Amino acid sequence: MNTLSSTPLAPLLDQLFADSDSSKSALMQRMSHLTEDEKQKLRTSDPFTLYSLVKDVHLAVSRATANLLYILARNHGMKSIVEFGASFGVSTLHLAAALKDNGGGVLITSEFEPSKVARVRANIEQANLSTYVDIREGDALHTLATDLPDTVDMLFLDGAKQHYKPVLSLVESRLREGSIIVADNVNDAPDFADYIHKSGRFVSARFDDVEVSLLV
Repeated sequence: MNTLSSTPLAPLLDQLFADSDSSKSALMQRMSHLTEDEKQKLRTSDPFTLYSLVKDVHLAVSRATANLLYILARNHGMKSIVEFGASFGVSTLHLAAALKDNGGGVLITSEFEPSKVARVRANIEQANLSTYVDIREGDALHTLATDLPDTVDMLFLDGAKQHYKPVLSLVESRLREGSIIVADNVNDAPDFADYIHKSGRFVSARFDDVEVSLLV
């Protein structure tokens, strides 16, 4: 057995994935009146308007992506992880579970929306994983600018897509050879992807819209 498949985390995750499916359906109805240009603007250039639209939406990763995060963190024995965009905490819980099963560590996670911070904090406490998580509320470009570990083993990006590259800039000097970056919805973060592919520092693979990069 492991933390991911054990009580209290396993039933909590089942509920969160169900809630995510329901809230995403409601969001699709809410956004159905927007044009494609308006939707693209929300995704790439207007994060604060987008935050107001999705503050009650579970912007959770898929089960496959969540399991990938756990697998990567466990397989590499990670001890220090930074997450950009916790939402209601599905990815956060998977990463924290990996740290626990690795024998300890710290996950620094960030979330802009105060109501989501309260919910993710409650979910982490319910899962008995608070020991492994440092939640930072507010704009990640400020909250992740200081007090990071000397070495970061993994960076997970799942917040506003136009902030992927700026957040990477805050963390990049802390990455080591072998550190991993995982970026969800990377198709909406072309400047980040362009940097990763052209810098010569990373080897990357893309699975649908998830990009996994290794610092070499």
